[in-house]
Amino acid sequence: MTTTDFTPDATSSPTRRVAWASMVGTSLESFDFYLFAYFSAFFVGPLFFEPLGEVGATAAAFLTIALAFVIRPIGAILFGYMGDRLGRRATLLWTIGIMGVATGLIGVLPTYAQAGWFGAVFLIILRIAQGLSLGGEWGGSILIATEHSGRVKRAFYAAIPQLGSPVGSILSAVVFIVLTLSLPTEQMVEWGWRIPFLLAFPLLLVSLYLRWSITETPVFRGVVTEGRRDRLPFVTMFAQRPAAMAIAIGAALLGIGSYSLMNTYTINYGVTELGFTFDALLIATTIGGLVQLVTIPLFGALANRIGSARVVLWGAIGTLLIAFPMYWLLQFATFPILVGTMIVGGILPTMAWAALGGLMNDLFPDHFRYSALSFAYALAATISGFVPYLTFELGVATGNAWWHPGVVLAILSAVTLVSAWAASRRPIEPEFTGAAEREEQVAPA
Repeated sequence: MTTTDFTPDATSSPTRRVAWASMVGTSLESFDFYLFAYFSAFFVGPLFFEPLGEVGATAAAFLTIALAFVIRPIGAILFGYMGDRLGRRATLLWTIGIMGVATGLIGVLPTYAQAGWFGAVFLIILRIAQGLSLGGEWGGSILIATEHSGRVKRAFYAAIPQLGSPVGSILSAVVFIVLTLSLPTEQMVEWGWRIPFLLAFPLLLVSLYLRWSITETPVFRGVVTEGRRDRLPFVTMFAQRPAAMAIAIGAALLGIGSYSLMNTYTINYGVTELGFTFDALLIATTIGGLVQLVTIPLFGALANRIGSARVVLWGAIGTLLIAFPMYWLLQFATFPILVGTMIVGGILPTMAWAALGGLMNDLFPDHFRYSALSFAYALAATISGFVPYLTFELGVATGNAWWHPGVVLAILSAVTLVSAWAASRRPIEPEFTGAAEREEQVAPA
């Protein structure tokens, strides 16, 4: 019996090139998204929402951040459908293109002083576009890497796109630091704020080139060949794998939510309550991001050996154990303790983050996997977007007791721990390897 074999070769250089192309794309997405978060508090309110007053303008600026989080699940549905029907590669070209163009256009928007509410309205439209793009980016990036690799190294390649988050965070922080040190405040307000957004255009060209140069995944080609594409993959995933969807969302909470807690709330908490300077906190988080560049591939290699779900599980256990000691140490307000906290508090949740893509990949069959990964991640990200606010309210209720952020981190850890344990108990979904191989499940010699 003859078959068409779509089995990928995990040792080939194209596989590595695909993984790195995926990482570059997620880096651009993260850079664009974090960049707006860094600049919104200082420039978006005064420049685009000036008539609302200082408090109202600041609130409007932060709401533009939240808007992109809330819109993510819609993007996941839209691009998940495209990814499962049209292909992973084509969909990722759309997501990166929309994000890059939307970010670059923010850099040319007129301010309120120049064109009234015109700039604010289009800023909101562009933020919606960014949120839609992010909804479909992560799931596709994981799949383009894993579905080009073999089962033996799949968990490692699932970790490579995760490097995009620290890379994007580091780049955006560096741009922020360089510009604020190089330009006086007047020039930053007048025109300097536009520079980082305009950088999205050349970065977009690089990302498009890399993604254009890769091929469609063997797994998706197999789905097409066997005629197994779903008409409505979003509906199918809930009908066939409702428990897996709940597990995937819970498993993602610590990796995403801990970042919102550490890099958003803790920075504000450190300045207002602990007496750190903003620059010190920014440097500490950047150091933590640099450490992630080393630990993420290492945790990916570990996932190859013991399984992705177990790595997420151990990351959740470790984070749960250090949640309260970490925030107790922060009360001593020394820079070495701050850096140590960001490193230790970053490494353990990074275990859950690095192996997340592999865990989700194992939970879902290939014919609706793009939709499932994208929606589960987007919903977890939307929930995580409220972590800073909920932590703030808990701080108000407890008089900013030193342990209140630890409560939130412990809850995130516990949810992910239970979800990872449940994932480890489920069978791994089989990959497409050709009709005969699917029927006989013949082990390689």
